[in-house]
Amino acid sequence: MRLHKNQNMQNNQLFLSLTGLPLFLSLGMLSGCQSGDSLRSKAPNILFIMSDDHAWQAVSAYQERLSKIAPTPNIDRIASQGMRFDRCLVTNSISGPSRAVILTGKYSHLNGFISNERDDFDSTQRTFPGILKASGYQTALVGKWHLGSQPVGFDYWDILPGQGDYYNPDFINSQGRYREHGYVTDIITRKAIEWLKNGREKGKPFLLMVHHKAPHREWLPGPKYLERFKGVQFPEPPTLFDDYSGRGSAAILQDMTIATTMRLDADLKMWTDTSASVYKNTIGRMDRDQLDLWNKTYKPLTDAFLSANLTGDDLIRWKYQRYLYDYLACIQSVDESVGALLDYLKESGLDKNTVVIYTSDQGFYLGEHGWFDKRFMYEESYRTPLLVAWPGVTKPGSVSKEMVSNLDFAETFLEIAGISVPGDMQGMSMVPLLRGNPVSWRKEHYYHYYEYPGVHNVRRHYGISTSRYKLIHFYYDIDEWEMYDLEKDPHELKNVYHDSSYADVRKILHHKLDSIMQRFGDSEDLARSFLPAAK
Repeated sequence: MRLHKNQNMQNNQLFLSLTGLPLFLSLGMLSGCQSGDSLRSKAPNILFIMSDDHAWQAVSAYQERLSKIAPTPNIDRIASQGMRFDRCLVTNSISGPSRAVILTGKYSHLNGFISNERDDFDSTQRTFPGILKASGYQTALVGKWHLGSQPVGFDYWDILPGQGDYYNPDFINSQGRYREHGYVTDIITRKAIEWLKNGREKGKPFLLMVHHKAPHREWLPGPKYLERFKGVQFPEPPTLFDDYSGRGSAAILQDMTIATTMRLDADLKMWTDTSASVYKNTIGRMDRDQLDLWNKTYKPLTDAFLSANLTGDDLIRWKYQRYLYDYLACIQSVDESVGALLDYLKESGLDKNTVVIYTSDQGFYLGEHGWFDKRFMYEESYRTPLLVAWPGVTKPGSVSKEMVSNLDFAETFLEIAGISVPGDMQGMSMVPLLRGNPVSWRKEHYYHYYEYPGVHNVRRHYGISTSRYKLIHFYYDIDEWEMYDLEKDPHELKNVYHDSSYADVRKILHHKLDSIMQRFGDSEDLARSFLPAAK
């Protein structure tokens, strides 16, 4: 069912009754915020780049298993010029809800957008772009929105409908829907630079959100990178053949394995039937030149696969290699885009007063546990990349290991702009960390995933993570608790919830979980009121 505005207001009222915070003010009544007239003329510009499903393991600045074989040198430039965050955690590992959390600085149960596709985001509620706009910033959004409703709080927006398409994509702006020719990452980059050059009022600070579709499924690389990884053998994760024997039912019942869920045709481009609707909506969007170039690369791969007649573990290994080939090639275009944006900032002199942020809407599985996709509170999908460069403020090449979150983005952007953070936002500004100042930071982080029944069959769950331990409750359809010792078991292979040697830790984590749920106005009863089982 859809969450209507009155339900969203009820959720806000519940939170306010628990916290004692004042009622939130309307967009035009920003208590404590600077007016446009009083905004400092030297307020920093903000360039916020976000990709979709970009695993932190696939950003070479993190120096993981793919860093040398599939480097991202331009994204790494942000890390070298600023700060790399080693544990940025999301509150709900799914695209639309993550975006809603980023915009509002509030958990899903309060901003009203808890699941993809079933809801429209209530864009009339207070968001950080709207606050910046009301305070004198120029605000622009180019690329993926994926929130159903039209954007509010932007001077300029030009977005992809829904998930968007890789080749010859449609866009929607204030005038309506239209189609562009070319590759989506290149088009988004061109639109962003064009707005920087000619679309904004010079001399006024700006927020520019450049949000890419890539590398979202079905992972169609751009023409320039179709053969980028030809002949490359990607290292396998140690848990590629995980049998889930150390976990509970949720890990077994999911439907996101490379072995059985990943499609040979739509996902891995081994098309033998070109009449399928997925083909028509992906490859079928290409013009003749694009298709010829595509077939030049993929037809030999298809022929070789069909002749190999692979089965069992050999087939899984082949599927993993094909998946990484396409996924990482999509990221090459994103990295090129970041480079083009950074180069333009430098050429135009904007680099001296522009904060650059790179992140993804959540993490992603690259074969770990035999999976692709996200959703779980396990580390690969729970953690997302975050790199921030703030010239003259953030020490180049610095690293933070604090538990920051997408819940903190709105508060951080507002403080960067010198604007007071509304009291009903639930995150923490990362500005003290970016400045290198000593600060008392969160010791635990709360997570809640709702999208079940749904794609990939991941059960609803909530939990808490500290720097060492993680406690998770799968509460719908199954009623199971899991606990992990991340220090001893970084791959989260052994559930120690019922291990008597962890009894004291379990008790402490339960207490922390109860406390943080109360603080954020969440509960199982509230969770069960959302999204009843599909008919």
